[in-house]
Amino acid sequence: MELIPNLPDDVARECLLRASYKQFPVIASVCRGWNREVSLSDFLHQRKASRHSQELLILSQARVEDSSGSGKIFATPEYRVSVLESGSGLWTELPRIPGQAKGLPLFCRLVSVGSDLIVLGGLDPVTWQASDSVFVFSFLTSKWRVGATMPGARRSFFGCASDSDRTVLVAGGHDEEKCALTSAIVYDVAEDKWTFLPDMARERDECKAIFHAGRFQVIGGYATEEQGQFSKTTESFYVSTWQWGPLTDDFLDDTVSSPICAAGENGDLYACWRGDVMMFLADTWQKVGQIPADVYNVTYVVAVRPGKLIVIGNGKALAGYGEATVGYSCDLSSARWVKLETHVGHVQAGCFLEV
Repeated sequence: MELIPNLPDDVARECLLRASYKQFPVIASVCRGWNREVSLSDFLHQRKASRHSQELLILSQARVEDSSGSGKIFATPEYRVSVLESGSGLWTELPRIPGQAKGLPLFCRLVSVGSDLIVLGGLDPVTWQASDSVFVFSFLTSKWRVGATMPGARRSFFGCASDSDRTVLVAGGHDEEKCALTSAIVYDVAEDKWTFLPDMARERDECKAIFHAGRFQVIGGYATEEQGQFSKTTESFYVSTWQWGPLTDDFLDDTVSSPICAAGENGDLYACWRGDVMMFLADTWQKVGQIPADVYNVTYVVAVRPGKLIVIGNGKALAGYGEATVGYSCDLSSARWVKLETHVGHVQAGCFLEV
């Protein structure tokens, strides 16, 4: 059966490739052929290759509203999912997760896999108890579904990263007794299945994790007895061998905190650190840019293409508004920073999705 009557399938496919991601739920509901076409992983790859894809910044952001009736504006602790389409500058908000009346779990992690957004863990916004929940939002159907819960000890402040294709790594963090963890687990989104990995070489609470060059790299963090004295070390889980590599000492320069890191498609590794943009070159961190002064606290950074970064952070506190969100894109070759249109509301986490 033809995708579009009286048109060759390659021409019809070109029409679908040019559709906005916001039209995907409608396209998928038209007929089985269209649903099957946009659901294929090749469809997303072709959109990227033909430059018809759209770059989305997805943030866990505090909702700011007047809930007192007095006219006074103040921030509430409810977080929702905000989406910025970087090409157009348009902001949208995803539907509320069913059953989550108080918004997202606090300090949850966001990662993207294929055309899905995955929300993992965090703290219950009412009880502040650690959550093992997993929620998956499909940009093809514009619907949420509940994923398999994270196994093992309920953890929070863990490192989390995805390979953008199928797999999500969760590593470290601390359990409900505030004990730092060495354990790691991986989630197969397509199979909705968790698998335990071998333990890491050391405990890593509040660590960072990224995926690049075929490996999940876990950076920094601290052990139970160290309490805020961050490790300079890193270790990587190699997908090809399904094993952890050797621990690397002195990967970081200090023990104050773990930097916010990003990996480029070509293997470049970036970090936002003490107001600077750093790049890992020749086994050392080198400064390649300076973050604009109105970004007080970087919460998310992504390398959208070689040499181009997008940095999202929280700006100066505004009376009654909580914190202003500040965002910039930067071409490192020219050191030119371009300010993004942003919303007021504290940002806790973010991820990037090209769809």
